[in-house]
Order: sequence, then structure tokens, then C-alpha cells
Amino acid sequence: MNYYIKNAIIVNEGETFNAHLFIKAGIIAKIVRDGDCFEPENAQVIDARGKYLIPGVIDEHVHFREPGMTAKADIYSESRAAVAGGVTSYMEMPNTVPQTTTQALLQEKFDHAAEKSLANYSFYIGATNDNLDEIVKTDPTNVCGVKLFMGSSTGNMLVDKDSVLETLFKESPCLIAAHCEDEDIIKHNTQHYKELADKHEIMPDATLHPLIRTEEACYRSTKKAVNMAKKTGARLHVMHISTRAELLLFDPRIPLKERKITAETCPHYLLFDDRDYVRYGFAIKCNPAIKSAHDKRALWRGVMDGYIDTIGSDHAPHLREEKFTDSYFTAKSGFPSIQYNLPLMADNFKRNGLAITDLVALMCHNPALLYRIDRRGFIREGYHADLVLLDTNVNDLITNEKVYYKCGWTPYDGTTVRTQVTHTFVNGNLVYENGQFHEESRGKKLKFQA
Repeated sequence: MNYYIKNAIIVNEGETFNAHLFIKAGIIAKIVRDGDCFEPENAQVIDARGKYLIPGVIDEHVHFREPGMTAKADIYSESRAAVAGGVTSYMEMPNTVPQTTTQALLQEKFDHAAEKSLANYSFYIGATNDNLDEIVKTDPTNVCGVKLFMGSSTGNMLVDKDSVLETLFKESPCLIAAHCEDEDIIKHNTQHYKELADKHEIMPDATLHPLIRTEEACYRSTKKAVNMAKKTGARLHVMHISTRAELLLFDPRIPLKERKITAETCPHYLLFDDRDYVRYGFAIKCNPAIKSAHDKRALWRGVMDGYIDTIGSDHAPHLREEKFTDSYFTAKSGFPSIQYNLPLMADNFKRNGLAITDLVALMCHNPALLYRIDRRGFIREGYHADLVLLDTNVNDLITNEKVYYKCGWTPYDGTTVRTQVTHTFVNGNLVYENGQFHEESRGKKLKFQA
């Protein structure tokens, strides 16, 4: 079906302007500015008066848990939550069961997503200490990147041999997306605090997390990755930056299209700080840990000043019984977030004096540029019609009952947002409309420019 979106406030490439938009055969066929005459035939008209029309969010950092952990989440359930949250494309991580560390296992994920995913998709191939032969086979036009764990997290895919790391940085055919935390620091701190907890000298609660996964652990590992990328010329995207110290390792003076070393943060590092562990407990335990109020303020400044290039969700569902245990040492790290990140960020960008054009750059344009995605991430004629309508004049209470995650809970339960996704188009298909899903179509495999 063709669509004609009328009276929208289009947000694109630093501009905000009133216009109509014609979608034909899945493509943005025409952008009609005020004063231009154009009325298409055979198109369903959607009146977007008072709403923002933005490119679909590209979330380059999700864990959908399939295969192997589908009690927590799966590609179908989490892609539904994604489109309800304005995410039209995602890139999913390899720490599943089995781990996505071969080309055959990677292809199995692509085949399954083609059948199940409501959003567009790509998948990382995971690096290990002994799978370089599989990494070098990766087609950079079909695969978003290589995921490198320089610190252990869910799935234990740690790469800790310097010789392997250097070879990987030299020979990777595509972007390296890195989780950076120093494993020696984490192990030492874990042992120290576990001994104290065993002697009942401390409580093994969530407040331990930033004391174990510290600023120094993040900084030391990120510095190592950045130095290796500079030495080898690799494209490096450091995921989930959580500290002020790490920001200083990046150079915003280099134009984004020329920048090979880039940084992502996540909404939770901008919304929470270590004081919130008392209130939220293990609900906000994630790796790297949420740090201090000082770090949170620095991250907002990093967003404003160009040190942060993208905002990804790190959507990582766990079941309630895995999260809400009686000990820090058994509670899983990670939480679901993809459905409400766009509304939360829209509200908080406004609260911090940032424009909606800045939000669109970080969540839509920049991922497309950094990953060299073919014809997505912008509202341009000839591009795929991945589009989202936002109403910024609502009062929407987030509750566990409203989430579409398979795990059935959110740390944002009880939070009110003023922004709501009303319509989501994927490849020109209206897949989400005011709380209703249209599931006749499926997303497409993302393509990349090598």
C-alpha cells in the first residue's frame, strides 16, 4: 500500500520543517514542502498534524536472546517491542546459545529473522580467542560488524590474548564493536567484595556494582582498544561508554564520515547514577555498571559536544527470577529497554536544552553513517521508508503491563513520558499504529557499503 503523510513536522539532517510525504512501493517517493502542489492517487492518507515525523531509529546494540535463551526473549517478541518504540532497524549481539561465532550460525540467525522479525535486522559475528578464520570470511556488505568482548559479560565470550586482539584489529573486514572493561580489575574487585560479603561485613546488594566494575576498569580497556585501532587503522565503535574518563579518548574534531574510532552510550547511563541503586536495586544492574552523578553529567556534556556518536539501547532481557535474587553475585546483568528509549530520550533531550534534531542525529543518522547502511537513517527521496510519527504532547505512564517484552517487566515501571510513538513504518509498511500491530510484512536484511 502507498501512504501520504500530511501536515507533518519533519525532522531531518538538522532541519525541522512542515511538509507532506509520499510513500510509494516502500520508498520515500516525494517530500512535499508547504506551498508545493501534489496529491497522489491511490494512497492512504494519514493526517500527522502536530506530530514529528522522524527517520526510524537504528539501534545498533540489542540482545534478543535467540537462539538458546528464548524463555527471556526472542526475535519476534523483541522486534514487536522495537517497532512499538520507533526502532525500525536493529543489530543483534552474538552472545546467544550457541554463540554466533561461525558463518553457518550467523546465516541461521539471518534465516530466522527473515521469517519472524517485524523490523529490519543485522547480526554481529562474535570474536573469540580462536575463530579468526571465521571472522575473515565475513562479508562487510551483509554483516554489520564483529562484536568483541574485552570484558566478560553475559555469555562469557571474553577475548583476552593480546596477540589475538592485534591480529583481529588488523584483519577484521568490517567494523569492530567492542565491550571494554578490564577483566583483571573486575576479577580482583569481585573476589575482594565477595570475601567481605561472606564474612557479613557488607551487604551483597546492587550498590556493589560500580565498586566492582569501576571507572578504571572501563578506562583502561577502552584506552587499550583505542590505541590498537589507531595502530592498525581498524574501524572501532566502543559500546556503552559509562564514564567521563573514557570520553577524553575520542576526538570529535574529526568529521563523522572520516572518523574511524567512535563512541556509543545508552539511555540508562544518561538517566541513572549510582545513587539509584538504592531505589531500583538489581533492576538497573548492567555491564558496564551505571556510575556516578559526575559521570552522568559528563556523558550529557559528551552528547552535547560530539564525543558521543550514537545512543543504542543495550536491550538485554532477563526473567524476573534471574534479576531479583538475594545476592549481587547471582543477579544477572542487563535489562529490557528498547520500547521506551525513544520517548525517554526525547523528553530528556528537551529537559537538557537539546533539540530534537540532535536526538535524530544520534539515534537515526549517525548509526547509518558509521555502519555505512544503504539508504536508511534519513528522510530522503529514494530512501527506504523507515519512518516514525511522534506525539510530544501526551502523558503516558509506563507500566509493566504495557511492555511487549517477553520477560514482562521494565525498570521504567511507574515513569511518565510526554512523548509517544503513534505510527511506525518499516520499508513503507505501517507495522505499528496507536497500540495496534500490522504483522502482514517482515523486516529486511540491512545492506552495507563496504
